[in-house]
Amino acid sequence: MFFFLSKVLDLLFAPLTWAMILAAIGFWAMRRRRARLAAGAPIASFAILYLFSIDPVAFTIVKRLESSATKTARDDVTYDAVIVLGGLAEEDVNEAWGDRNYGDAVERLLAGYDALRTGRAKFAILSGGKLRGAQRASEADVLAEQLEDWGIATDRLVREGASRNTHENAVECARIVRERGWTKLLLVTSAMHMQRAAGCFRAEGLTFDALPVDHRSSNVGIWVSVLPRADRLQTSTFALRELAGRLVYRARGYATAWP
Repeated sequence: MFFFLSKVLDLLFAPLTWAMILAAIGFWAMRRRRARLAAGAPIASFAILYLFSIDPVAFTIVKRLESSATKTARDDVTYDAVIVLGGLAEEDVNEAWGDRNYGDAVERLLAGYDALRTGRAKFAILSGGKLRGAQRASEADVLAEQLEDWGIATDRLVREGASRNTHENAVECARIVRERGWTKLLLVTSAMHMQRAAGCFRAEGLTFDALPVDHRSSNVGIWVSVLPRADRLQTSTFALRELAGRLVYRARGYATAWP
């Protein structure tokens, strides 16, 4: 039930959804001859689309979310395992074109590979469940196959392919960690996602260091353009969904405060 509700929330916390609802209200008001509402709703719809499609709004929200992603990873520690959270493989595209495709969060995989390659981590837990339209069992399989192609030994890779969201990532990874008796852990995920992910892993009783990657904000360029862009609307949508996720996870008790 929670998985279904989380997908509904994803839809509701999207500026495009708000704009479409307002446009529908405007159409309804026009049919009902309610002049003020018929004029105001489309204007509000346009304003939402414009505001969430420009640099100042999109990057301000992202920077606010990323500011909580504190890096605690230590160079002088050899970790029992690096935990790499999924959400980056685009398996339906892979199968359509016969090659590997990854989204913006591919830095999660690169950071995990670097930890394994340099010996900073002995093992990796690759956490990600079934992909949309995928023939493979899980995203964990996709990531493991990629790391194997890059020269990482198969016996260093633990595939966690049952989880469908961040809460389940934490539950399943905690089970693996306890079974293997690991104590030194490094958690890798996107900076914007780190607070919620770390809160979930802490709620499962795990102690770990954090390595946030895939930063999407900067100190320059935030006021470069006030022209609307589709990719900025997407950025705003991702950020708003992450904010909603934090609130819901805390309310459900899935995540504790972090850091």
